[in-house]
Amino acid sequence: MSDFQPRDPDWEARCRASLAAQPIVSALGMTIERLEPGFCEMHLPFRRDLTQQHGFFQAGVVAMLADNAGGYAAYSLMPAGTEVLAVEFKVNLMSPAKGEVMIARGRVLKSGRTLSVTAVEVFMRDGVKESLVAAMQQTCIGVAS
Repeated sequence: MSDFQPRDPDWEARCRASLAAQPIVSALGMTIERLEPGFCEMHLPFRRDLTQQHGFFQAGVVAMLADNAGGYAAYSLMPAGTEVLAVEFKVNLMSPAKGEVMIARGRVLKSGRTLSVTAVEVFMRDGVKESLVAAMQQTCIGVAS
């Protein structure tokens, strides 16, 4: 997928342990479906209790899934002994988020010593059809753990 090389040989276990430590992620049902150095794909099955008044995923839920996918893409390239935090992101909501499953695919654009920049695309899958519903650009920081 990318030419990025992880700086930590245990990057995957560290990413998965970090995700498992987030109670909100398990409460909502978010899962990592694909994780590679510099890339993370996360899924969230549609749930009526996560919708707004029109029956679409609420914008904050869309942003949360995108934030996690981008954050773990960035985290996969950070050195051991660091944690990841988002310091900034912008989300463009382009279509209503309604379908069977929401999919966020985050990829690292630039992995620096301290800051990383990611791009995330969010899709809704209905059957075999995927529709783009949101795009995010995000900056993450690695902080000492």
